[in-house]
Amino acid sequence: MHAAANAESGATPPGVILVGVDLGQPHFDPTLAELAELARSAGFVVLDRVVCRRKAPDAALFVGKGKADEIQALAAAHGAREVLFDQALSPAQQRNLERHLKLPVNDRVLLILNIFAQRARSHEGKLQVELARLQYLQTRLVRRWTHLERQSGGIGLRGGPGETQIELDRRMIAEAIQRTRKRLELVKRQRNTQRRQRQRRGTFDVSLVGYTNAGKSTLFNALVKARAYAADQLFATLDTTTRQLYLGPEAAHVSLSDTVGFIRDLPHTLVEAFSATLQEAREADLLLHVVDVANPQHPEQIEDVLRVLRDIGAGDIPQVLVANKLDALPAAQRPHALRDQMELDGRVVTRVFVSALTGEGLPELRAVLAEAARAHRLAAAGEGGDGAQLTYP
Repeated sequence: MHAAANAESGATPPGVILVGVDLGQPHFDPTLAELAELARSAGFVVLDRVVCRRKAPDAALFVGKGKADEIQALAAAHGAREVLFDQALSPAQQRNLERHLKLPVNDRVLLILNIFAQRARSHEGKLQVELARLQYLQTRLVRRWTHLERQSGGIGLRGGPGETQIELDRRMIAEAIQRTRKRLELVKRQRNTQRRQRQRRGTFDVSLVGYTNAGKSTLFNALVKARAYAADQLFATLDTTTRQLYLGPEAAHVSLSDTVGFIRDLPHTLVEAFSATLQEAREADLLLHVVDVANPQHPEQIEDVLRVLRDIGAGDIPQVLVANKLDALPAAQRPHALRDQMELDGRVVTRVFVSALTGEGLPELRAVLAEAARAHRLAAAGEGGDGAQLTYP
């Protein structure tokens, strides 16, 4: 993927063909809208889209030879430079498709990795992206490249067979993964030290979580008057930002963290690689689950976020659902009250409707946070009973 380099040099962005295969998944996107947004975020121009239905993926080409021929003709007609699949491809399928289409072929996983590599700014973020990239490449070493051939023996081997290039690549990547993990462990220890300092000060830790482009960074900026980067694009920010939030003298210290956004089928390599960043969510006292309430797919996006939270061990942390982008809702769909309750993952939670852009609903959200912080302080002092229950305003 060379989209980022082309964008920086001012060259014409490469054109791509998008491919989606409906295998009977409950959340299949027939318009490939999210894949198209990911492609644009990575610096590509979407030329056309191909959608097909299969009972199961073709073992060799994922889509079958007939559909692969159709994609090849379409790519040639449009002058496409690459083909992007909405599903994860096996290394063998990726290699076979590239040979058949005579074009680079990549999948959703590498596309997300590419965006993460473009957006990471902090030392920690870059390390996390590098680890995820290395783990992805480790699975691709299946004779995909022409240089993966047996090398001749070196000095002292008397011309005997040497180590294969694929073995060398695999060993080098494994060593790089080990080095990167060690450096990330150091970052984790530093974060733990900072977290223990906040705990000693009695800080109430709140983390913003939610689907990518739900408006988390815009809400973060509105609450703490910060200048964290926010844009109307997927994965606008990857690096965790933490600021103190003042909610009145009775609420004590409140720490608010903006974390990386989630997405459907978030690759497990990214979940593992970003464990240091996601640790902020895993060890928070309260999660503000931000939802783009104007997006018709927001119920499915809520389920995707809950699934990732369970995967990282944060499924039991109390949540407040923040229904953001109220300003984008038609008048007929506006709620009767800005604050109510709803069932979320088997629990009754507070829901607050807000517009981070206009500020509507922010006083109600601040009131909810202040109540939760006071309940947390009372529970910590042994005056309020069960702190987990008190965290629900």
